[in-house]
Amino acid sequence: MTVRYNCSSGMQMSRVVLAGLWFAILNAAQPGSDNQVLQRAVNLHQSGNYPAAIEAYTQFLKAHPDAAPVRSNLGAALAHEGRFDEAIREYRLALDSDRANSKVRLNLALAYFKTAQLGEAAAELAVVRQSEPENQQVTLLLAASYLRQGENRKVISLLDPIWRQNDGNLAIAYLLGAALIRDDQVERGQVLIDRILKNGESAEAHLLMGTAKFMAHEFAGARTDLERAVQLKPNLPEAQSYLGLVLLRTGDTAGAERAFRREVELDPNDFNATLQLGGLLRQDGKYGEARALIERALRIRPGDYGVRYQIGSLDLAEGRLKEAQAGLESLVKDSPGFLPAHVSLATIYYREKRKEDGDREREIVRKLNAEVQAKQPGVQAPANPQAGTKN
Repeated sequence: MTVRYNCSSGMQMSRVVLAGLWFAILNAAQPGSDNQVLQRAVNLHQSGNYPAAIEAYTQFLKAHPDAAPVRSNLGAALAHEGRFDEAIREYRLALDSDRANSKVRLNLALAYFKTAQLGEAAAELAVVRQSEPENQQVTLLLAASYLRQGENRKVISLLDPIWRQNDGNLAIAYLLGAALIRDDQVERGQVLIDRILKNGESAEAHLLMGTAKFMAHEFAGARTDLERAVQLKPNLPEAQSYLGLVLLRTGDTAGAERAFRREVELDPNDFNATLQLGGLLRQDGKYGEARALIERALRIRPGDYGVRYQIGSLDLAEGRLKEAQAGLESLVKDSPGFLPAHVSLATIYYREKRKEDGDREREIVRKLNAEVQAKQPGVQAPANPQAGTKN
């Protein structure tokens, strides 16, 4: 069983534009060389010669900067070549001239999705969905954008009503099941797992079960399921990431690092793997590589508390006390219960000979630890959280 939601390059969505509109573009243009340039650009695009098509589109647009369909086609060619930032610029310019063009807006959303600008992708997809509520690809991509941002309840709100009418759709079952499990609605998530399992053993079902067991701190069982998911489908998104989290919690740091590296190789924009690998490299003193990863994690989820903590910890490790202090003070202001940040702030204040401030932070740490132990006797609050949250 394979669960898919299409988030491939913008070109895949743009062939409708190429097939239907270029004749109109040609007829609207002035006769002569411009027509020939545009026809050559379209022919190159359709034949797969994207670099040459990009040059030809660019040449045409110098004379016709308001030709929105041509800008959309240029964006599609750029996206195919992995030049997503440039593609985004062209799509946005095309939309300036044609705000109602849902195909261009979808291509823009796909380019944002590919570059892990998930908030922007979700915003554009939500607009497209308003005009195309029955477009299941758009709905699944919007749900996937929310899921990767950790917006589990938005996924549930979006897919719950749809699932009732499409209870045989395994892509919906997978995304909704993952959101329910990550929102601690494990019993409801189990219903979706059971539905997927009816189609036979699958990597997706093992990933969901492993995730549920991880959330329940059943780490041995989680490891078994996640290793089976990886065995069945080595390239399954997030499987290596969650396996790394399980290995990290069971003390296998080397195994966790290998798993996170594999996930980042498969998907450089996987949030958990990027953040956790950055944190492990920071602990190993590999500060340059760590900072690149942690800053990428911040781009994936701007404002995430866990990422902000890792940046403060990295600044502290590199002796950048003022930067570390400013970042961590901002963090505890936004999230007063974020215990590890108070631990690090106490360290900074003592290094700065600010004993009163250090003592205050140490007392906060003591109270927060007491609260954790009261809720879960015998459990110490972690000094290095797996991942943060904005909420």
